[in-house]
Amino acid sequence: MSATGIIFSNIHDANLPELTRIRTLASVPFGCRYRFIDFALSNMVNSNIYDISVIAHYNYQSLMDHVGSGKDWDLARRSGGIKILPPYITAHANTQNSLYTTRLEALKSVSYILERLTADYVVLSDCDVICNVDFNDLIKFHKESGADFTMAVKTVELDEKTAEASTVFYSDENGTVTDILAFPKKFKGTADVSLNISVVNRTYLQQMVMDAIAHGYTSMTKDIILRNLNTNKFCVYKYDGYFACIRSFADYFKYNMDLINDPEARKSLFNVRNRPIYTKVRNSVPTYFSTDSIVKNSMIADGCRIEGTVENSILFRGVKVSRNATVKNSIIMQDTYIGEGSYINCVVSDKNAFVRDGRLLSGTEEQPYFISKKMTL
Repeated sequence: MSATGIIFSNIHDANLPELTRIRTLASVPFGCRYRFIDFALSNMVNSNIYDISVIAHYNYQSLMDHVGSGKDWDLARRSGGIKILPPYITAHANTQNSLYTTRLEALKSVSYILERLTADYVVLSDCDVICNVDFNDLIKFHKESGADFTMAVKTVELDEKTAEASTVFYSDENGTVTDILAFPKKFKGTADVSLNISVVNRTYLQQMVMDAIAHGYTSMTKDIILRNLNTNKFCVYKYDGYFACIRSFADYFKYNMDLINDPEARKSLFNVRNRPIYTKVRNSVPTYFSTDSIVKNSMIADGCRIEGTVENSILFRGVKVSRNATVKNSIIMQDTYIGEGSYINCVVSDKNAFVRDGRLLSGTEEQPYFISKKMTL
């Protein structure tokens, strides 16, 4: 039983326009030292999937800088390894070179790569689903069920707002899909929601993409699964662990804060035996804490210099908090400088920002104040 992985790096860029203006969604920083793609890559590597392709479209320089040769994930290999696929390398899809909006369009754009696949199964994953899942269990379930296509789902409680951003699956006692509601309106209640992770037979995927090219299909859910619900076998795999799907800037802030305030969330992601989350390693100096500094309930990466107060916050590498400065309930990305006497609360700062002395910046949990990369305030 062999498997290869495909990661979609740009599918939901529009959900985080503040952070994807200069980077692909896959390389958005998360949780003190990680990027979104680290979770999908680590899940695959921990499941012995060492042949991984990342479909990119634009703004993927930071993604290439982060992934490099893949050595930090044990993917620097002569056979297999990691490949970042350039955008729209066939003439079949998107001749106007506009941003693809669905996974099927993304797969159509790299159809010649799919023709070369030889593994038995293909694991498809978005990059903005934060979880620690064993793909071996998913593949085993898929194989034993005899399905053509298996989607990972989680049973959650939906309100009308979250339902409109979700795909709801109905299935029988064996996990066979009986109906699908794509982004339903005025729906609320308990439902099985897609994690945007799936496994598919390689031959079925290849045929599916060729049919989509021939017929102009664009949606995997509406044009492939719903059209063939009675002729092919589609199943759901119910996952009961922690997951976070980043659908908005407020979600990004909330799920980062969960790592501080929810020990179970942190444990479910980073303390799973034999399933570590890998990221790019940097040999930075340890963080310096002055004798006057105060730090409470925070995650602070290496290379920082803390001379003021940090409470309930996440600081990435190389952040400096100057004397008498206060950082509360905030996410401060790499190499940001917080000036003396400044006070910031509910702020998300991109990399290399500079906050002058004595500044007062504050947002709310629902609408954090955002500082763009390299901005001086």
